[in-house]
Amino acid sequence: MSEMRFEVVASGPTGRAGVLSLPHGDVPTPAFMPVATRGTVKAVDTEDLRELGADIVLGNAYHLWRAPGVEALEAAGGLHAFMGWSRPILTDSGGFQAVSLARAGTARVEEAGVRFDDGGLLTPEAAVELQQRMGADIAMALDQPLDFPAGVDAQLEATARTHRWAERCRAAWDPRQGALFGIVQGGFDAALRRESAAAIRALDFPGYGIGGLSMKEPPEVMAPLLEAAVAGLEPHKPRYLMGVGSGPELVASVASGVDLFDCVWPTRLARTGTVLVAGGRYNLLNTRFAEDAAPLEEGCDCPACRRHSRAGARYMFQRGELLGLRLLTLHNLHHLLALLRGLRATIMAGAAAGVGGDAPGL
Repeated sequence: MSEMRFEVVASGPTGRAGVLSLPHGDVPTPAFMPVATRGTVKAVDTEDLRELGADIVLGNAYHLWRAPGVEALEAAGGLHAFMGWSRPILTDSGGFQAVSLARAGTARVEEAGVRFDDGGLLTPEAAVELQQRMGADIAMALDQPLDFPAGVDAQLEATARTHRWAERCRAAWDPRQGALFGIVQGGFDAALRRESAAAIRALDFPGYGIGGLSMKEPPEVMAPLLEAAVAGLEPHKPRYLMGVGSGPELVASVASGVDLFDCVWPTRLARTGTVLVAGGRYNLLNTRFAEDAAPLEEGCDCPACRRHSRAGARYMFQRGELLGLRLLTLHNLHHLLALLRGLRATIMAGAAAGVGGDAPGL
């Protein structure tokens, strides 16, 4: 694999625009990554993703390790071939799963790594090896996020462990096999976030994830924590805010200097009949849409809106027709991908017009 490169091409008060060059192609940033947790984005295929304009997707190394297994992925020619996707892939290591499974009582965090009730152990070294064997363009270090709220001692312990695991991941990483991003944690304390950013930055990763900020904390808690993390990271390296994907959060986070995002939100909402639109969302199952001949969103050029009405999509969704779920998923993904493209265009236009100059910390 060739080395990752990242260039900031414009910046201003609304954020920064860049180009992230990876072995499987270039990613204009800021960018949203559709989530292919188990090697597939629910209800759509990779040709759909290409048509929607996705440049990079996210897979979850923990779930892919459990099934179909790294050996099956290698036999298929790697994760890209297994998915039928020729563009870049970022894989998450499984730190979030450690939290959710520990909450459910089926896993526990140890210094060695994350131990599962069936005897499986995911160490930092194994997390890196698995992702590199899968052929990820970007692999993520193993970290320990926390649910909100969390006590002071728990935050200190998890952050320190994240730093120790990052060192172990860094030592296990083969730079010839894709990029490895370290992850900033720090719980829900701004000072600890700054300390974490400094510690992860000192390990000189090619890029950085900012984790633990989609753990049910309110927006007024999240904003200063994100600011503290971004301020501690080098401006010439990419920043990835993990698991955040609502429209207002994306706009605010791009303005803070973040480059990459992922979230299951658009596909998960689609499975409830919820449609994302400019300024908010609505539930298509509401009876007022039963005879509505308008598209899911006026002015939208996604495949669903070009060919189907609200009434038609609602009928199919209610009747359990798979096409109904597919149409809502296509639209919601298009909505967020287009939002990020629009933010990038605004940043580029502002820079070309000489508006604003560099935003602080970008």
